[in-house]
Amino acid sequence: MTIKEVQQEIIDEFSMFDDWMQRYEYIIELGKNLPLIDEKYQVEENLIKGCQSQVWLHAEDKNNSVVFTANSDAILTKGIIAILVRVFSGQKAEEILEADTGFIDEIGLKEHLSPTRANGLVSMVKQIKMYALAYQAKQ
Repeated sequence: MTIKEVQQEIIDEFSMFDDWMQRYEYIIELGKNLPLIDEKYQVEENLIKGCQSQVWLHAEDKNNSVVFTANSDAILTKGIIAILVRVFSGQKAEEILEADTGFIDEIGLKEHLSPTRANGLVSMVKQIKMYALAYQAKQ
C-alpha cells in the first residue's frame, strides 16, 4: 500500500465516528495494537525531543524500506505514534520524505490536541522524516 492509500484508509476510519470522544478512544485502541519497540531501542537516543510524554522511535532499513517501531509512556501519545508508524513504516525513504502529512489535518487530529501534544506530533513527524533522510543518504 502506498502512503496516500494508508492515509486515505485512516481518513475513512476517522470519518465513521460521530464525535471526538469516540475518536480518542479509537486512537487509544490503535496504541494498544502498536507493534512494540524492542526494549534495547527504548534508550535516550531514540527519544523524540519536543514531546511532553516519552516517545521512543526506532528505524531500520529492511529491503530498501524504512521500518519503524515505537512506544510511549502515555496512552493517547502511543496511539498517535501508532498512526504515524502505520502510515510510514515499510515505505521507501524518498516516499516518506515526499509524503504530504495533510491527512493529520483532515482527520482533525492537530486541532483536538493540547498545544504540547500538537507540538509533540510535529516532532514525531519531523523525526520520521529525519530517519528517512538518513537512510536516503546511505543509499
